[in-house]
Amino acid sequence: MNVQTEGDTLPHYSVLYQETIQALRPRSGGLYVDGTLGAGGHAWGILEASSPDGKLLGLDVDPAALEIAGGRLAPFIQRTLIQQASYRSLGEQLANCGWQSVDGILLDLGLSSMQLDTPGRGFSFRSDAPLDMRFDRRSQVTAAQLVNQLSERELQEVLYKYGEEHHARRITRAIVAARPIHTTRQLADAVLSAVPEGERRTPSRTRRLHPATRTFQALRIAVNQELDAIESVLPQAVAVLVPGGRLVVISYHSLEDRLVKQFSRRESRDCICPPRQPVCTCGHTAQIIEVTRKPIRPQTDEVERNPRSRSARMRVLEKK
Repeated sequence: MNVQTEGDTLPHYSVLYQETIQALRPRSGGLYVDGTLGAGGHAWGILEASSPDGKLLGLDVDPAALEIAGGRLAPFIQRTLIQQASYRSLGEQLANCGWQSVDGILLDLGLSSMQLDTPGRGFSFRSDAPLDMRFDRRSQVTAAQLVNQLSERELQEVLYKYGEEHHARRITRAIVAARPIHTTRQLADAVLSAVPEGERRTPSRTRRLHPATRTFQALRIAVNQELDAIESVLPQAVAVLVPGGRLVVISYHSLEDRLVKQFSRRESRDCICPPRQPVCTCGHTAQIIEVTRKPIRPQTDEVERNPRSRSARMRVLEKK
């Protein structure tokens, strides 16, 4: 999610960095929003390309990310506003800044490398840590609470819906049997005990994912209500873009990308009535143009440099 820019020492890379800047087309005097600021890699590129007087509003719920981004973006301090807030409050944040419309918006969804690599956050099973997974630590619900308090049926639904986990039933039974679970290692061990023996030795040439990956993904999405946030922000983003302004969304798994794709297809059509309906009664008019009918994927050299970018998909929408 974050990029090394010239002079940086942070070991993070912004996925699809050049493609993002090209898609947003930053210009001098433009107003831009990075709704997932992270360590500020993409924001740096936007501010540099919009010199000398383009402005950027950076949003992130993670105070640790904001502290890093604030330091990185110090050369642009006069043109940068940073707020600890979720992109789902985009309209409210723009109103607070006195911005009625903007020229471009970036949403780099999901989990940043910085968060994944911080053991105490509980996002990864690679090190033992409290089972937290909150992007915003002001939030009340943790992954441990979901794991230990949801009913077996509710937990199974979370794993199947948000993780697309084929072994959701078996894994849920193992988790319930192992309760209480308070750490990432305890959860990963419960998952490993449930999957078929042939799938326990991972990663392998034929299977890249650790058996616990989908379970951790599902809980993270549920804890942070990520899909609800995406559905909330997309119409807000289109509403505040100027004509010709662009929304760039980078997603990392099929659930995120599907929401963006469905929104893009719907809002780029003048009629959304059922296909067999002979007369249009919806009154819907297209709000956007699909700049990318198919998502842009990282090039081979980027994946080699940053393997975590391999699942990234970028879609670009333009306000009519």
